[in-house]
Amino acid sequence: MTAPDRFILIDDNEADNVFHEIMIRRAGFTGDIIVFESGFEALSFLQADALTIPTCIYLDINMPLMDGFEFALEATPLLADKSAVVLLMLTSSDSPRDRARVADIPLIQGFVTKPLLADTVRNMLQRG
Repeated sequence: MTAPDRFILIDDNEADNVFHEIMIRRAGFTGDIIVFESGFEALSFLQADALTIPTCIYLDINMPLMDGFEFALEATPLLADKSAVVLLMLTSSDSPRDRARVADIPLIQGFVTKPLLADTVRNMLQRG
């Protein structure tokens, strides 16, 4: 994975988004961080974006109207051939059932349990 030039946070919890943005900044990231509180808003953005910027998307599972799994399935046609975009599930759930569902959706490339910590982001940025 190439180190991202931007992060997209998709989570209906405003406090989690603020905290995760702080952690991404503490990791030393200085690029764009875009926040969406619904999967529908994020899908609209992705449909309009060229998707050529190396991007890491952190996606929550439990959201109203469209959960993270539904988002991933809807986003698959948009992101399937976009090697610059990495989608990771970021959730408070550590359920084996949720982990199994993540494994069944090829677009989702990882599972991170909340809270997102600066060290986790830093490790990703250094690997890239």
